[in-house]
Amino acid sequence: MSTQTNPFLDLTEKWYIKYTFILALLIMSVYIMIVAKSVLQPLLFAFFFSILLSPLCGRLESYKVPRILAAIISILFGLLVLFGVGFFFYTQISAFVDDLDVFRERFEELLANVQNFLETRFGYEGLIDFELFRTTVYDFFSENTDSLARGLADAASVLTAIFLVPVFMFFLLLFRDFLKEFVLRAFGRHSDEHFRKVSTILDNVKMVVQKYISGILIVIVILAILNSTMLWIIGVDHAVFFGVFAAMLNVIPFIGPIMGSILPILYALFTMDSLFYPIIILLGFYIIQLFESNLFTPAIVGSQVSLNAFVALLLLFIGAQIWGLIGMILIIPIGAILKVIFDEVESLQPYGFVMGRVPPKMELKKGMLAQKISEFSDKVKREEETDSESESDEEEKKEQ
Repeated sequence: MSTQTNPFLDLTEKWYIKYTFILALLIMSVYIMIVAKSVLQPLLFAFFFSILLSPLCGRLESYKVPRILAAIISILFGLLVLFGVGFFFYTQISAFVDDLDVFRERFEELLANVQNFLETRFGYEGLIDFELFRTTVYDFFSENTDSLARGLADAASVLTAIFLVPVFMFFLLLFRDFLKEFVLRAFGRHSDEHFRKVSTILDNVKMVVQKYISGILIVIVILAILNSTMLWIIGVDHAVFFGVFAAMLNVIPFIGPIMGSILPILYALFTMDSLFYPIIILLGFYIIQLFESNLFTPAIVGSQVSLNAFVALLLLFIGAQIWGLIGMILIIPIGAILKVIFDEVESLQPYGFVMGRVPPKMELKKGMLAQKISEFSDKVKREEETDSESESDEEEKKEQ
């Protein structure tokens, strides 16, 4: 009996046909992400947070709590934590705003000192006109009223999305088994092997998202303590606010830590008497980031959800181009999920490899401090793996 080949499958083996299909898929995906961002952004936030809260919801259900009530309690717990964080920032920002007059006076004093230095050393007079400076700032805000109005409109849309997130979370937690069954039937119906593969991908995605978000939260808490302690020892006012703010910006890799360190450095430059303090703050943030990138994140978040620096920067750029700041926050966990899928699908495994951490034998030589921290992190991970293996062996013996 002769077997006939599908001409469509034969055509797709040609590289330019594959390239056309992939390019069309990417263009359509980006277009949908831009057009439907008002729905996709809250849906993705709800998806990530519902996966994070699903263990709590499952624990409540194990105590005979109805699923609807368990979902509501889990969401209220998450909202309570977010409310606490928001209240903290509100009180800290209110205290920070009270010192803006001192900040402005110090800034004008520094400008005056620069002008006096230029007049004394080089004979330049009237180089800095304070009245012109104020007028320029006023004209800038007056001429950009439309931009400010658009910003307020965007803020209103963000508030609308914030209210959609808990609604989406409620339905995702309520119908999580139903949605899992839908994915299994949609992608795993061809054979038992496909079914097992899709089931493994779903379990790994759930594990990766939970480990990524919970790990990032733990790292943020550690960085907030370290940053605040460092700034408090140096003597910077509002040390807790600056430390927590810089730690929370760490959710944006590479760019976030730089943005978080600029504000306390500028504040120290304008409010403290010596350039020694901004330099010490910069050095302190640099050392803390060395520990974060070489110890805290690898040990807590884990290598399974870690993307290499090149892919992370590329994803950040793509996320910023599509969704702005929110895209920079969402794109990293999306990339981690894609890496899980690529690792499980045989034809896509090379792409999962290039997205992951660089193997130790291929890494570039690090500095002495970074190398020592990495060695300590590897030692901690090996001990944890040994402990987990011994615990699993003991459980197997008990079952036998």
